[in-house]
Amino acid sequence: MHHSIKNISIIKEQLSNLNSNTEIIAVSKTFNKIDIVPLIEFGHVHFGENKVQETQDKWTEIISKYENLKLHMVGKLQTNKVKQAIKLFDYIHSVDSDKLAKKISIEQEKIDKYLKLFIQINIGNENQKSGIFEYDLIDFYEYLVNELKVDVIGLMCIPPIDSEPNQVFKKMNDLNIKIGLKNLSMGMSSDYLEAINHGSTFIRIGSKIFGNRS
Repeated sequence: MHHSIKNISIIKEQLSNLNSNTEIIAVSKTFNKIDIVPLIEFGHVHFGENKVQETQDKWTEIISKYENLKLHMVGKLQTNKVKQAIKLFDYIHSVDSDKLAKKISIEQEKIDKYLKLFIQINIGNENQKSGIFEYDLIDFYEYLVNELKVDVIGLMCIPPIDSEPNQVFKKMNDLNIKIGLKNLSMGMSSDYLEAINHGSTFIRIGSKIFGNRS
């Protein structure tokens, strides 16, 4: 049995014990097809990448062979990469500006492919980190939904390194409830159990499935 199958099976058992329907996004950035295909053949559907070019190089052939896969853009998306991203991905987790959202809206209409979007929240108010600030959320959400008519399904965050995860995840869940969204993208290899306890519906797991990156 491939190590990734063993590892994801352990995580799925944990979720089952919690009676959780949370989806596991296997974040495969920097890993090769030889690491990914065993998971696909095991039946796993959701995969995450954080660079458009790497995704294009690595996944174009895989997608053509396995049509039921769902690809998630979990990294920062530059506006000049949106056109390619729309063709590749099914979900974008890092919508963080009016400019990016408008570009997504335009490009997905061109090819009649409509993605599911998460608004990234800069939950720790960190200057060096992407995401919108909490106080801008309602206006930003209403702009995306009412003017751009895009499909916003939830919120996403990357907690500050030195933060207490439970506090961050509770705050995110409260924000999600406030604007009436059903999905939350939060929780990674080190804190996914805490995230699930606070309503996460998508956890983004890399090293816990594939192993440490070189």
